Amino acid sequence: MEETTSKERILTAIRNGLMTKVNNPYATVNTEKEVMKPLEESIDLHFAQELSALGGKFIFCENEDDMTKILKLIIEQEKIGPLFCANPLLQKQLTEAEIPFLSEEKDLKETKSGLTECEFLIARYGSILMSSALPSGRKLYAWPEVHLVAAYASQLVPEISDAIIGMRERYNGVLPSMLTMVSGASRTADIEKTLVMGAHGPRELFVFFIDDLTL
Repeated sequence: MEETTSKERILTAIRNGLMTKVNNPYATVNTEKEVMKPLEESIDLHFAQELSALGGKFIFCENEDDMTKILKLIIEQEKIGPLFCANPLLQKQLTEAEIPFLSEEKDLKETKSGLTECEFLIARYGSILMSSALPSGRKLYAWPEVHLVAAYASQLVPEISDAIIGMRERYNGVLPSMLTMVSGASRTADIEKTLVMGAHGPRELFVFFIDDLTL
């Protein structure tokens, strides 16, 4: 029977490809071997260095009270208010520290900064793993000019694979509909190779690294 449509030709090519046996040219490759070299220094130091290299700002905090004190100073000095926060636990901390914030979605367009939680911190790349399952959702790490992240030492893992394993455990094998890694502030050099910060998202990124492993 003569093929009459592009769809039929594509399906025929797929069927022929599936029936043709091809030997694996990489049969001797050890897929269990680590690709990346092990991190030589402590993973918290490596994360801080990689984050800084990407233009992010690493702020060590002894506890949550320390975090809110530093946050209050940054908001005043950098003039990055009003602050938006959607996480109930963070909202409680902000209220106790007498830091004003907005939380209604209708006010999101009026904010300059957004305070969020995160899923994991990935030491290898100085990146922050976010997901749609967090109270901050998909918007708060992308819309405001300044992204502020409250993260804990216990959320720091060496590799992306460790973060994915942790996500599967946290969500009982059913991952959120969206996972994304935030690696520094938004930047682009598409136009005349000139670096522009904040082109497609926040122009500044702060990570408040709260030490919860010694509590």
